[in-house]
Amino acid sequence: MPEHFGGLQQAVTGPRLGLARARFAPVWTLFYKETLRFGKVWLQTIAAPLITTILYLVVFGHALGGHISVYPGVSYTAFIVPGLMMMSILQNAFANSSSSLIQAKVTGNIVFLLLSPLSPTEIFVAMVAASVLRGALVGIAILALALLYLHIPLLRPLWIAVFTILGASGMGSLGLIAGLWAEKFDQIAGFQNFIIMPLTFLAGVFYSVQSLPGALQHISLFNPFFYIIDGFRYGFFAASDVSVWVSLGVSIAFAGGTGFFAWRLLDRGYKLRQ
Repeated sequence: MPEHFGGLQQAVTGPRLGLARARFAPVWTLFYKETLRFGKVWLQTIAAPLITTILYLVVFGHALGGHISVYPGVSYTAFIVPGLMMMSILQNAFANSSSSLIQAKVTGNIVFLLLSPLSPTEIFVAMVAASVLRGALVGIAILALALLYLHIPLLRPLWIAVFTILGASGMGSLGLIAGLWAEKFDQIAGFQNFIIMPLTFLAGVFYSVQSLPGALQHISLFNPFFYIIDGFRYGFFAASDVSVWVSLGVSIAFAGGTGFFAWRLLDRGYKLRQ
């Protein structure tokens, strides 16, 4: 009887597992293709942001490390590490999805994506997941290097993971929006240089917003990147400029809003079927 029951259970669950694999195979295939795309040029996608962050740490840490103290018992160099990590995570997550789409559009390879049996939801999930992975890998590389010569506490690791996923997924979605809108590489570069870069630099990467004059503090509160970086930094030091729950709410709204907008554009085929 047990053998008969086991055989019956296998006969029932076998098709279900096959159906589940078939259902997720298209998403996995596109996700794998996207990871191969940035993995093949890891010197540009992983190593280059790491070197840039090292330069920031050396220059700012050496020049200002002995003159600025933000949190008690935390050196200035250690303070800016989470900010630099999240800045790199955000920028690389954006670059991954936006560059993938604009390259496909410019070279004409977008036709293979449009002719595939992938739904807009599956395309969205796969490309955003690949952006999150690239951003997370860059962040992990920066942290691993920083831990070699700095004492950086990891007091709230769950918060670190949560804000990494929210920040990277939001920027991956924003990259999809930019990639769908843009018609040439210059437009993507302009989007990144004139919108993404200033907002990340002015989000408290190198300073606490509490040190700013009143007017600038209020302006910073309208920058969604500030909440992502501040909440991410809370995961390391259990200290932040605003409540971590406020940062969580804004980060969820940012990721959800950009995600929904990107999905709607994909669903409509915006600038894809022209």
